[in-house]
Amino acid sequence: MKKMILLLAFLLLPANGFAGMEIGDKELSIPINEVNDGQAHYYSVNLDGKEIRFFVVRSKDGIIRAAFDACDVCYRSKKGYSQQGDFMVCNNCGMRFHSTRINVVKGGCNPSPLARETKDDKLVISLDAVRSGAMYF
Repeated sequence: MKKMILLLAFLLLPANGFAGMEIGDKELSIPINEVNDGQAHYYSVNLDGKEIRFFVVRSKDGIIRAAFDACDVCYRSKKGYSQQGDFMVCNNCGMRFHSTRINVVKGGCNPSPLARETKDDKLVISLDAVRSGAMYF
């Protein structure tokens, strides 16, 4: 019975898998209230036949940050990051990165920054910015 409920829940998800994410011609938007809880939220977008993954997290300083679910060093492993408290941890090498450093520190095993902006009650990311991370996937 439990498996049946999970299967039905999965089948009822919208096509992009994320209830609040909207994808337009030039940008995508995510409601701020969907990502404002301090937890990492993972998204993927299929552009030009490639699935590009990223995460969004509100750090302790109140800033909503976004990064590709990959880095310059470990991207070939395709393992991405997981969250442990205030840190994002590389699932390949185990390096830890404080969430307040995401979008600030670049290179190495740091989560590769993804440009974003806040417009009204939405986090907005251009599809060109998302597309720029295709090499990681």
